[in-house]
Amino acid sequence: MLTEEQISQYHTDGYVIARSVIDEDLLGRVKNVVTEMLNEAQGLRDHDEKFDLEPSHSPSSPKVRRIKTPHKWHSIFWELIKTRRMISCLTSLLGEDVRLHGSKLNLKSPQDGSAVEWHQDWAFYPHSNDHVLAVGLMLDDMTMDNGPLMLVPGSHRVEKVWDHHQDGYFCGAISPSVNQDLDFSKAVPCLGQAGDCSFHHVRLVHGSAQNISPDPRRLMLYECAAADAWPYLKFLDLEEFNSRMIVGHSTLEPRATNVPVRMPFPPAKKQGSIYENQTALADRFFK
Repeated sequence: MLTEEQISQYHTDGYVIARSVIDEDLLGRVKNVVTEMLNEAQGLRDHDEKFDLEPSHSPSSPKVRRIKTPHKWHSIFWELIKTRRMISCLTSLLGEDVRLHGSKLNLKSPQDGSAVEWHQDWAFYPHSNDHVLAVGLMLDDMTMDNGPLMLVPGSHRVEKVWDHHQDGYFCGAISPSVNQDLDFSKAVPCLGQAGDCSFHHVRLVHGSAQNISPDPRRLMLYECAAADAWPYLKFLDLEEFNSRMIVGHSTLEPRATNVPVRMPFPPAKKQGSIYENQTALADRFFK
């Protein structure tokens, strides 16, 4: 799926986009499953273990901004990450042994959809090495109007973790006025058609604006790691940990490398998803 040139781009810029990774049949089945899942949000008054809700949500007019850990709720999300083309991309970038760290389905309602402020995934879940990436599977066409993923090329190669704190507490976002060494004007959008996938390095700075289009925007996100990259946080169950192998073999020998780490403590005042963490940020980029 990925050429040598694309693999080189990933290492240099911190991201690459692969076209037509998921075929139309599987994509159609996934969309049907998502529709069925979203019907369950009818009547909800607050976030729960499955759904993270938009501020504009109401029980009679539900608006979901995230389905949490969809791979736990339906087998089709495992089917997606284990397709031949997807595994080809993952092993080209991470090596032959790859584990799923987590998953989420971010949704942006038409002319709504919460923005996600600039951040590094690495700030949330540092590992023993940074052979870790995020897959962004486009369930809808991504345009400049519907809040596509925005990436700052090369920011993963800077030997630091930008500060994701405010008033001494983790808030899951980078303050644009405090972090003057980041040039957000160089950010590039991940545009493409449904079935395309972006792959971005765990330390790449990224974010996304609101959806100002009349159509929904759905982005399935997988966090994947080389099997020898072990998380520093929230490791509880070895059997469950190994059950998330996507391809190859697990290992009891973590590989530790000299990578910058900044721990997300003290914890965010507003617990929950990144959206909840970022509500504390006063200095926002996406208005």
